[in-house]
Amino acid sequence: MGRTVLIMSALQLSFTPLKEPLGFIKVLEWVFSIFSFATCGGYSGKTELVVTCVNTTYPNNKTIQASFMYPFRLYSYVFEGIGDKFCGEPWQAFHLTGDYSSPSQFYVAIAVLAFLYCIGAIVLYLGYWHLYQNTSKLTLIDFIFTVIFAFLWLVSASAWAKGLTDVKTATNPQTIAEFYCKPPIKCNPGMESHMGSLNISVAFGFLNLILWAGNAWFVYKETNLHKPPPSHIEEGPGNFPPPSSM
Repeated sequence: MGRTVLIMSALQLSFTPLKEPLGFIKVLEWVFSIFSFATCGGYSGKTELVVTCVNTTYPNNKTIQASFMYPFRLYSYVFEGIGDKFCGEPWQAFHLTGDYSSPSQFYVAIAVLAFLYCIGAIVLYLGYWHLYQNTSKLTLIDFIFTVIFAFLWLVSASAWAKGLTDVKTATNPQTIAEFYCKPPIKCNPGMESHMGSLNISVAFGFLNLILWAGNAWFVYKETNLHKPPPSHIEEGPGNFPPPSSM
C-alpha cells in the first residue's frame, strides 16, 4: 500500500516527451506493432482446384477448396467439395502440405511483446519523465530492451518473410495440381488466395526494425553511457570551485 502511494505521489503527467524523438518514435512503435500482429494473426484464405475425369464416362468437373489461416499448419487442411467417389473410384482427400506455424507465431509473439513494452514505456515517459531522466538504471534498462527488440524484429521479420514465401508456394494451385493429380484425374488451377495483408505484415516487420534500431540512438543519448553524470564538488576547507572561463 505504501509503495503504491509512493508511486502515485511521484506521478507528474506531461506530454512533453511526445514532442521529442524518443517519445514520438515510441508511439510509432506501438502503432506499428499493432498492425504487425493484426495483419498476420488475423489472416485467413483459401485455394482452389478444378478436377476433371480423364475418362469421358465421367465428364463432370468439380471445384474443390481448401481453407487455411494463421498459424499456417497447412498439413491439417483438406480440400473439400467431393463425396466418397470420383471418376468411379474412391476419392482420396487432398491435403495441403507443410507447417509454417513457427515463423508466424514467433513473429506475432514479438509484435505482441513489443506492443506491451511500448505501453509501459509510454506510461513511464508521460507520467514519470522526471524520474526517467534522473535515474540512470531506468534509461539503461530502456536502452537494453530497445536494442534487444531491434534484434528480435530483424530475426522474426526475416524468418516470417521466408515462411511467407513457403506458404505461397505450398498454397499455389498450380503447384498443388502438379503434385497431386494423376490419371484418371486431371487438375486445373483454380482461384488463388490473395495475400496482400501478409505482404504488409512483412513490410511492417522491417519498418519496426528500422524504428527500434533508430530509437536505440535516442535512448542511448539519455543514458550515462553517452552523457556521464556531472561531478559534484563540495565547497569546504581546501575545496574551491574551478575558475570560470572568460
